[in-house]
Parts: sequence; C-alpha cells; structure tokens
Amino acid sequence: MQLLLLGATGLVGSHVLELALADPRVSGVTAPTRRPLPSRPGLSAPIVDFDKLAQDPSIWTADAVICALGTTLKSAGSRERFYRIDHDYPVEIARLARANGATTFVLNSAKGADMKSLFFYSRVKGEVERDIMALGFERTVLVRPGLIDGPRPEPRPMEQWAGKLLSVLKPVLPLSLQANRPEAIARAMLEAAVSAAPGVTVVPSQNLH
Repeated sequence: MQLLLLGATGLVGSHVLELALADPRVSGVTAPTRRPLPSRPGLSAPIVDFDKLAQDPSIWTADAVICALGTTLKSAGSRERFYRIDHDYPVEIARLARANGATTFVLNSAKGADMKSLFFYSRVKGEVERDIMALGFERTVLVRPGLIDGPRPEPRPMEQWAGKLLSVLKPVLPLSLQANRPEAIARAMLEAAVSAAPGVTVVPSQNLH
C-alpha cells in the first residue's frame, strides 16, 4: 500500500510516520510538508505550499490517505486561518488524492464533531467530515479522539491542565472521558488505512486506548 500522510511533523502524524515506515504492509510513504524531513528509506517528503497546492500527480497518488493536519485558534491567529488549515487544506488535498486514485481516506477529527454545533471548533470538524465524505472514497474513516495527551512544541496551558486532571481521575473515568495518547490514535489510523471496511467508519475516543 502506498500511503499519503498529511501532518507528518505534528503530534499524531509523527507517530503515524514512524509506524508506517516500519510496517511491511506499507510500500512507501509520501509526506508533503512545509519544512524538510530527514531522509528515510521508503519516505518521499516533498516541500509544498499548502495555500497554493501543486497539481503534480507524483505527490498526490496513493492508495490511502491519512490526514493528521490541524492547528489551534491561538496558533492560527484567526477563525478564518483556522478554517483554512483545518477544513480547506484537508478537503483540497482529499480532492487531489481522490482524482489520482486514492480509495481510502482516514481523518483525524475530534470528539463532538458536528456541523450544527454551537462551538466553532466542533462545527469546523463536522464540516470537514461532511465534505470529505461527499467526495465518495470507497472507505472513509473518521477518527474522533477527545483530549490528546502528549508533548507539543508550543505551550497549551489549558490542555496541559486538563490532561493532568484526567490523568488523576483516570481510574474512575469511563474510557469515553479519558484522554487519548497520540501513539494510540496513530495506530488506529494506520490500521484503518490498511484494512478499513467499505463505506464510512467512525472510530470514537473510547476505542483509542
């Protein structure tokens, strides 16, 4: 299987990359990024401008796509920029991959994704789910983690505080309310890319442990 990986430098995407390069079921990984990745056997990492995507089929041709792109409102700087990164980038790349033969799309979405939500973040996640499903992949997998508990390059005080609280409460919390580890999300996404059933599959947060 040839894999197209989006977000390979991020918290979840970096775990997907490591797992995919070590998986004998994956023949190669294309990971378009803004900044160079170290050279690795089996990895193609073209530098791309996500605001002006190249149409080169060699970048977008794959059997399956794993999308771990995402940001925060604080990092994006505005709602418009957040929407561009979390909605437009994944949907535009999904269209390119679909046109170049991809049959499977695995999206790292979020618990509570709902295009009718009163919360902007959840509404954007719901809209990206809707628009990717509309592209007609043979297999679409929507992975919906809750709070992702792992080290990040930029400080996120509220998430860190929530992560510590959930860690303390973990023994008494149901799986659906526990934080999700990035490596567990990555494993679920890669497995879905390799062996998802036809149609649309939703992977809830309680299945990401």
